[in-house]
Order: sequence, then C-alpha cells, then structure tokens
Amino acid sequence: MAQTEPGDQEADRPAFEKRSLAAQAMGRIDPATRAVVPPLHLSTTFLRDPDNGYASGYSYARPDNATVRECEAVIAMLEEAPAAMLFGSGMAAAAAVFGSLAPGDHIVVPQVMYWGLRRWLGTEAPLRGWEVEAVAMDDLDALRAAIKPGRTKLAWIETPGNPLWTITDIRAAAEIVHGAGARLAIDSTAASPIHTRPLSLGADIVMHSATKILNGHSDVVAGVLATARLDATWERIGSIRSGSGAILGPFEAYLLMRGLRTLHLRVAAQSTAAAELAQRFRRHPGILAVLYPGLPEDPGHAVAARQMEGGFGFMLSIRVRAGEDAAIATAARVRLWKRATSLGGVESLIEHRASVEGAGSPCPPDLLRLSVGIESVEDLYADLDAALRMAG
Repeated sequence: MAQTEPGDQEADRPAFEKRSLAAQAMGRIDPATRAVVPPLHLSTTFLRDPDNGYASGYSYARPDNATVRECEAVIAMLEEAPAAMLFGSGMAAAAAVFGSLAPGDHIVVPQVMYWGLRRWLGTEAPLRGWEVEAVAMDDLDALRAAIKPGRTKLAWIETPGNPLWTITDIRAAAEIVHGAGARLAIDSTAASPIHTRPLSLGADIVMHSATKILNGHSDVVAGVLATARLDATWERIGSIRSGSGAILGPFEAYLLMRGLRTLHLRVAAQSTAAAELAQRFRRHPGILAVLYPGLPEDPGHAVAARQMEGGFGFMLSIRVRAGEDAAIATAARVRLWKRATSLGGVESLIEHRASVEGAGSPCPPDLLRLSVGIESVEDLYADLDAALRMAG
C-alpha cells in the first residue's frame, strides 16, 4: 500500500490482494489533511520553480493531472500493466490506438464489435489510408488467413464481442498476430479486469470504455488504455492524447476512482445475477435463444472458461421467439429494466440493438441486449417474463 506508518518495515508487510488495493485507492493518504479519500485536483496550471522548471512534475492540465494519475495507477494495478492512460471516452482511447498507425497500414478487426467504433473506422480509414479487414475473430483460421505479414500492424479484438458475446481466444490470437510482427489490442469492456487480464494472455494493449463497469454508476464518460510495455507506440499514443486534448477531466477521474473502489463487489454481484438469469431465460417459452458465454452450450464457453475468472460477465442477449415486433414490444413493456443505451451500471438496461445500430448491424432483429445490474434477480426475471408474455 502507498501509506507507510512510523515503525513499519516494508519487507515484513504482506502483499495485499488487488481488491484490497482498489478498495483503498492504492492506500494513498493525503499528506496535508490525512484524508483517506484521495483529494480532487482541479487546477489547470501550476507554479514554476525559481529556475523556471516544474519540480512537482505538473505544468498544465491538458497533458497531465494528479487525480487522473492516481486513477490510472489503480487501473494499471488491476490490469497488471506498467502504465495506464485515461481518455475522455472509450472512443477517444480507441481512436488514439488507431491514430498511432501510419497510412497504408493493414488492420484486422472483428465482425462483431462496438458499432460506434465500426462506424468510425468506416469513415476514417479511407481518409487515413488504412486498409481495414473484418473477420470472425472466434475463428482462428479466419484470423490467420486475414493477417498479412509485414503489412498488418494491428489486430483489434473485442471479447466478449458486443452484442452477440462471441469469445476470442486471446492467447492463441496473440501467437498468430505476433508471429506476423503485428500488435494485438483487446477491447475488454464487457469482461472487466476482474474477469480477464488480456495483457497476461499476450495482448499488447487493453482498452476499456470506463463509462461502463469500471465506473458502474452511469454518470461518467471515460476511456482507458493499459499497456504491456513502455515503448515508442505507447509514447506516440500519449502524444496523441496530449496534442488532441483527449485527457479525462479531474472531476470525472475522481468519480471513476469512486467506482473502482467497489468494482470487485459490483462485478461479482452482477455476474452472478446474469448467470442465473441466463439459466432461467434458456427455459422460457418466449425466448428462442440466450447468448451468454457462461452457458455450456455456448460456442465460446470452453475458451471463456479458460480465460475468464470468477464468472462470465454481466452481459447477455436474448432472442425473442415471436420475432422483431415482439422484441420491440417487450422492451417497451418492462418496468424495472430501463430502455437505455450503455451497460455495466448498477441499474439493469434493455435495448433492441438492431434498431440502434441500423444498416450493417450483425444483430438479429429479434435480439434484445441485457445489461444486468444489482437489483433482485427475482424482480428482474418477473419483470421481463411479464413483458414477454404481454408482447408475445
């Protein structure tokens, strides 16, 4: 822990678990007030030293901030990374990774991925000279065939893949990608560092939309990257963040730190509830299929069981047996579930994704995406059961 009391001998102190470190925000005690909650640093500018330098390490808020640094340290600890970098949104974080590439670079991305990033790549890739190829990332042979040694510079994977929750074998994908001299980046938003640590499985960069489960309270928009190594690419990404002004604001970082302190508890509760709901929904007469990697019959179950720890996540999707109109009607009739975009908050959300994503969406029209919160499982099931029966 960061705090050292008089008389402590660091060599004799135990190595604390990640949940303990996160719960205490790495244990830092404010030296001025002895507060156990890290203070919020709002200043945009900092005093120069008499020699015109900055001994404090801070000069201006656009490239750096103490509250942001403290939050980054917690996420880096959770990801077992040497460093993490916060951004104003998940899209800003992802865009910085792609922005570190050169014109003409070949990129491999998944067919099933966050629709906002897919749309952004469709617009930006032609302007920046990137060649983007989408493949079924759960098919390692397809990934291997798509890689172009010497030309492919980045493979971007999302696992579980939103909103079908497909699973990609990170370790196997890393071997393929690295064998061709490319980098592997993982969008691990739906897994969280509690369930999956992509860097330990061979990934070079892991990204989270911290808006989601990392914050968990639906009141912060943020993104974060964690790196396997401090190299020229990481420096380039940092330069992009500083130059574009994409750093997260200190107040948002403060709120995100608050969310991280209860991350282990929330993830455990939400994942347990999602698993129970998945089991119950698979027997529901109004549901055609449940998409959830925790189910034994799910195509990605075996891989997920190897690379996800302590559960299979808080997200699932259902396909309504009566079709698209019934799916839309079901979402319109729920009372406890909230019809809203996003995921990972303490409140449970439901959404008809095909309507949101529009043309090119991989979503079946009968699919409803569910983000499971911390409410009573009995209440969540009863609410959706009643809506399905009324709609069908």
